[in-house]
Amino acid sequence: MTKSIHDDIERILVSESEIQEICKKLGKAITADYKTKEPIILLGLLKGCVPFMGDIIKHLNIPLEMEFMDVESYKGGVSSTGDIKIRMDINTPIKGRNILICEDIIDTGKTLDTVIKLLLHRGAKNVEVVTLLDKPAARVIPLKPKYIGITIPKEFVVGYGMDYKEYYRNLPYVGILKNNVIDKE
Repeated sequence: MTKSIHDDIERILVSESEIQEICKKLGKAITADYKTKEPIILLGLLKGCVPFMGDIIKHLNIPLEMEFMDVESYKGGVSSTGDIKIRMDINTPIKGRNILICEDIIDTGKTLDTVIKLLLHRGAKNVEVVTLLDKPAARVIPLKPKYIGITIPKEFVVGYGMDYKEYYRNLPYVGILKNNVIDKE
């Protein structure tokens, strides 16, 4: 018999219902800020952004295009390697465009800083960030997202798109893994 992935969770940090309320709140704020501007490009950073981006767009009442980048910095572990690799780039021209990066979590800030600088170098008019989770205690690059769902402590989290060795992305909440689940790195 297969074990449930829920059994590996020590505790739930952000519940499914809390996530949905956060998405509604952020959607209202973004809609208010961008309703009089030209259409935005909502840029998701794969793979973790998928559940959050899928839920937040339901609450955005503005014209937008969706794009994705696959940016890697964790390589299956519990901490960023600092080695940023762009595995898949966007296809839409961004020169003169407003971009809103949709992130599941901001941790060290290294990945996001690299992506923001790249987009601005390519001619984006403006780059802002919406994140479900902000972990400022882990920040090594000064970075303040414009839209923050919830601030969390410096703990490794999984669920709602976030993984450990590619597992747990499908949990409907954000949780903390039990210590015995994590390989000692």
